[in-house]
Amino acid sequence: MSSTVPGHAPVLRRLTARALLLGDRLDPAGLERADAYSTNPLAFRAGNDGFVALYRFGVAVMIGLSPLEEDDVLTLVKLRVVGPHAHIDDETATLAIAPDGVDRIEPDGPIELRDASPERLLVVCDALAKSVSLGRDEREVNAVFDVVEPFAASLARSGRPPWRRRAMLKLIGDALLAQHRVSGRVAVEEKPDVLWDRPDLERLYARLEDEYELRERAGALSRKLDMVVGTARVLTDILDADRATRLEATIVVLIVAEILLTIGQIAFFKHG
Repeated sequence: MSSTVPGHAPVLRRLTARALLLGDRLDPAGLERADAYSTNPLAFRAGNDGFVALYRFGVAVMIGLSPLEEDDVLTLVKLRVVGPHAHIDDETATLAIAPDGVDRIEPDGPIELRDASPERLLVVCDALAKSVSLGRDEREVNAVFDVVEPFAASLARSGRPPWRRRAMLKLIGDALLAQHRVSGRVAVEEKPDVLWDRPDLERLYARLEDEYELRERAGALSRKLDMVVGTARVLTDILDADRATRLEATIVVLIVAEILLTIGQIAFFKHG
């Protein structure tokens, strides 16, 4: 069914694209197909006229599938998810296919594409997959950052850690866990492989990158993560210094005790 928007080319059809972050990793082994359009990500047709792209960082993107068709795909894909999430994050977009138009994204409007070729859909899938994964990473880092920030401010004001040893160790663990989960999971700066063969789609990808603010979000996430990790290192140094101080104090006490014992023995023998 086609529709016309003033100033735009007639829209031949509309498709719904959904990106689901299913877990920490996704191993597509066993899902390979002879008719696959891509192996990284694994991309293939599904349902009556749908499209699926599976990313190793735990995201499945489905375009043009009915709810029942999506369920069939997810039933197979979830068996290959490593570290499944209890809450599945999702990102949804509407694609408007307009053969006589140009690839564009209007504010608060659909993503307009000249056609629904696998190459164009792969570019869209890449942007959606990165966006939904960044959303998860942002929440995880923000949760730790909200604890680290007041701690860092208090440390800057007083020069002393405001928490007990166990609380400091917990914060270090949270910071390292956030770093482990986020670092290297998604290379936002890397362009999709399809652009090597289709450089004419560079402009479409650039528009999607701007629309979802991928570089800006990745930069902000990196800066927060750097602060979280930096604070964890400061805490580690504080714990090491505290341990060294306690060890030195223990040695001093032992030396004093030995001196007092020696003096006591000398006094005893003199009066004996």
